[in-house]
Amino acid sequence: MDMMRIRNLGIIAHIDAGKTTVSERFLFYSGKEHRIGEVDEGTATMDWMKEEQERGITITSAATSFRWRDCLINLIDTPGHVDFTAEVERSLRVLDGAIGVFDGVEGVEAQSETVWRQADKYRIPRLAFINKMDRIGADFWRSVRSIERKLHPGALVLQIPAGQEKEFVGAIDLMLMKLIRHDGASLGSQYTFEEIPASETSRAVEARARLVERIAETSEELMGLWLEDPALIDEGRLRSALRSAVLAGRFVPVLLGAALRNKGIQRLLDAVCDYLPSPRDVPVAKGVDAKGGKQVEIACNPDGPVVGLVFKTASDAHGDLTYIRMYSGRLRSGDALFNPRRNKTERVGDLYRMHANEREALSEGKAGDIVAIVGLKHAVTGDTLCRKGDAVLLEGMEFPNTVLSVAIEPKASGDRDRLVEILGRLEKEDPTFRVHLNQETGELVMSGMGELHLEVVRNRLRDEFKLFVNVGAPRVSYRQAVASMAVGVGRFEQKMEKRGLFAEVRLRVEQAPEQAGVEVRYDASPQEIPRAFEQAVREGVRGAAEGGADLGFPIIQSRVIVEGGKFHPTESNEVAFQAAAQMAFSEAVATGGLVILEPLMALEVRVPVAYVGEVIGDLNVRRARIDETDMESQGATVIRGSVPLAEMMGYSTRLRSLTQGRGGFSMEPRNYQAVPPEVQDRLSFA
Repeated sequence: MDMMRIRNLGIIAHIDAGKTTVSERFLFYSGKEHRIGEVDEGTATMDWMKEEQERGITITSAATSFRWRDCLINLIDTPGHVDFTAEVERSLRVLDGAIGVFDGVEGVEAQSETVWRQADKYRIPRLAFINKMDRIGADFWRSVRSIERKLHPGALVLQIPAGQEKEFVGAIDLMLMKLIRHDGASLGSQYTFEEIPASETSRAVEARARLVERIAETSEELMGLWLEDPALIDEGRLRSALRSAVLAGRFVPVLLGAALRNKGIQRLLDAVCDYLPSPRDVPVAKGVDAKGGKQVEIACNPDGPVVGLVFKTASDAHGDLTYIRMYSGRLRSGDALFNPRRNKTERVGDLYRMHANEREALSEGKAGDIVAIVGLKHAVTGDTLCRKGDAVLLEGMEFPNTVLSVAIEPKASGDRDRLVEILGRLEKEDPTFRVHLNQETGELVMSGMGELHLEVVRNRLRDEFKLFVNVGAPRVSYRQAVASMAVGVGRFEQKMEKRGLFAEVRLRVEQAPEQAGVEVRYDASPQEIPRAFEQAVREGVRGAAEGGADLGFPIIQSRVIVEGGKFHPTESNEVAFQAAAQMAFSEAVATGGLVILEPLMALEVRVPVAYVGEVIGDLNVRRARIDETDMESQGATVIRGSVPLAEMMGYSTRLRSLTQGRGGFSMEPRNYQAVPPEVQDRLSFA
């Protein structure tokens, strides 16, 4: 396969916008599957986990590959629920293009904005697909305006609807100036290009003129032709200019359809091939030389040195899988790979191209490919794999802090060791899942992104591992931050029979609200602390910050400046400096004091207008801050704002009660804020 014909593609959206339904149609129309899987029936190929089939939602990102026209499309279907946002993050890190799917009734929703920002971070070219145009309340132009206003001003309409709601017939393609009508008897496999109905002609002509003008603005040559006569710009020139503009991030082409009714999918696939990038079209990957620390560029070249990024690991009964995006070189079974972040060498087992949970054996993986490997024992999400002689480190991934915790114990006391082992496997698999032992109570505590996240873990323990557990009530994962600037000195001195241990570290702590964790700045001179001990000092500080103080909550939003210290030529080592750094940090935060932080959630509540007053009143009691309220179609009002997570336990039941079951809401982590003193006094942190 010519690398220019490869498309590494993700589908991103808010929950229930129809991502997996679109994916299932891709598989059917491409011939990969011979039946259409349906989410509501629990038969979707991409939602293969039992939990996904029962709930009708995507929980884990699923990868597959298929051919359309002359392209090989490597597709990742990502979750839409905020609790599984890490699956979106790590998928987007390794993809070249994406499709944002939007509900034609709701337009841009809360999680739509979240996943769009994640794609913005990696500068991924995108298409927009406005789905469910057959639903009551669907409004194409309102959805387009919401994309322009909230996500991207360059939303470029390539199709307009012929009819809407129950009268939705199909899409009018502005490139072809034809109506596309799908045949219901063939489940949409057959479709025809028809003349635009007279009732739609004026709208189509106007929209086509606007499309040509906006594309022409990106090219001096096309603008010259447009000024002379827009009819001089042929379809080939338009497509070429549009592709260049999409790759540059200037435009987001907008298409439409009704995936559940099998309309609009084939032209969406055509747009993937026409406008989204190949691995050669995206900027070269950047990394750091593992030896010298110098920045290097990694060209997408199958004949170059082997470089790949681990973006997912998955526990599997047939051997744990490690998913890798290949950025350079070729990889075969039996090859030795070096992991510079772990300083480990591993042997590659079998290679596969994945189709959800099914495997297709590969003889090799090469630059531009997404492959799965069996046999790696140490690699985790974010690690780089390469040859030892060409060791580089690619930029890893950042994941949000966990916000909710529960105590967990096996129902059978003899299963505790097995529970610890399995939870460790799940922790390796999921970067937003954490497990630790509460030293005071002896409890095992698991932490995640929300109630659904932790419930899914519990159900996986039962269904996949036949391990039955008791789970405690959810507890908010609080954090701490430095209250004021302070200095600490840690002196570690231990006398032993043959020789002693000695190290001294002097540091300063201060507030840094912009930091997600603790930033460590190293200003100590080599005369006070040799460079050989710098890493030990950093590890000591970070270890102390993660362990917390007072209440034991990890410390974040803080900065540590290592100013100096002392060493002994023969009695200083890494262990001594790590201990001294921990002591210095503990003294500094004890002097400066700590404030308790609570997770703050971005909140979106959608309710009928008749219930707005009661809902806002209830949110005010929960310490919510209301930023805006928007009137939408069908008499609905959207309330947006922020609220402490601690106040939202059991909110879904309360909202149903207030709105007679007609209200809905979504939340996502925003940041951390200090707990007000009057609230802190009534909170129990036991």
